[in-house]
Parts: sequence; C-alpha cells; structure tokens
Amino acid sequence: MLYRLSILLLAAAAVIAPASAATVPAITAFEETFAKVDDYTVIVHASEALGTQTQDRTYRYMYKRPHLVKTQILSGPGAGGGAVWTGGDTVSGHQGGILSFIHLTVGLHDGRATSLRGYTISDGILQNQVGKYTTMKGTLSERGGPLIDGQETTLVELKIAPGAGEPGETRAVIYFSKATHLPLAQIRWSGDTVLSKELWTDLRTNVGLKDSDF
Repeated sequence: MLYRLSILLLAAAAVIAPASAATVPAITAFEETFAKVDDYTVIVHASEALGTQTQDRTYRYMYKRPHLVKTQILSGPGAGGGAVWTGGDTVSGHQGGILSFIHLTVGLHDGRATSLRGYTISDGILQNQVGKYTTMKGTLSERGGPLIDGQETTLVELKIAPGAGEPGETRAVIYFSKATHLPLAQIRWSGDTVLSKELWTDLRTNVGLKDSDF
C-alpha cells in the first residue's frame, strides 16, 4: 500500500511547479486546528530504510496533552510490543512475542524503543512531525497534492539545507487534508532514495482519552 502511495505522490509532485514561500498556509491551518485537539488516536503505516535494511510496521498511536503517548505495534517486526511515554528521557513498555510479559524502562533513544532509523515515540507526535518543516533550515513550498483516501490534499515540501536534517536527508514532503487540515502522509528522501514513509489512517481527535489509558 505504501509503495503504491509513493508512486502516486511522486507522479503528482512531478507535474506541479513549486512556489517558494517563507511560510505556508497549510501549516498555519494545521497549527490552528491542532491547538483545539486535546487527544487523538491514529493508525500509522510506517516504512523505513537504512542502508540495506528495511522495516515495515503498523502502529496504533494514542496521544493526550501535554505529553502522554502510547504505541502498540500491530504488525511488522516486534508485533505485539508496546510502549508508553509520559515526557522525559525514558520509555516504559514491553517487547512482542514470548517476551511480552517482561516490562522494561529504557532510555528514550534506546534501540529497543526506537524504529529502524532511530525515530522515538515522541518524534511520532503529529505536531512534532509538522514542526520539523518550520524549524529545519531549507526552502519551504506549498502546492496542490493528489487525492489520498478520497481526500483532496495540499502538498508541503521542504528542500533541506545541506547538513540540516538527518545524514544525507535532502527533501521531505507532507500531505495535509484540505478538509481537516491534518496530515495524511509523509515521505523523506536522500536524493532519489526513500528514507521513510508514513501513512496516517483512521485519525480521530478529541476522543476523550484519560490518563489511565496510558
């Protein structure tokens, strides 16, 4: 599914000329919308590559302000595992499979608590994902995007300044729903090589999560 999505997104980007801008309305609209979100749940379909290694996972992700996060790996490496972050530098959780009964507390950046490319549980929060587009050095632009899950989108592209992103990272694109102003998908590249892709589905906001859910 992610492979088909990336082909569609690349095709759409190839026929639309970017317009340079210091900031973009789609991100402003997201920030205004997200300021009214107290909590959300979402399914994250993530694909990452690091050298010759690849990782495809599906997560259930739960967030509650100001910094409560819970993830469960639904499929892919580590399926059945989960973690909780309540702010700070540690994560508590368990691995999948026969080790699921063992609960551990590890550092936020510990390999057992991160994805293949080292992304942490806090990196996955939507405002943190979007925030990189305004804080990372580079050239930001906005244009119309393709339909994703039947929704019209706005494509926001960041051409990353040398050395500003991850090692070798040159470009990132995120797609916002025109209807909800929330993100639907994201792709990061190093040249022509895809580093990571995320597709967010079944995003539900203000569902009434409680601290005890984490």
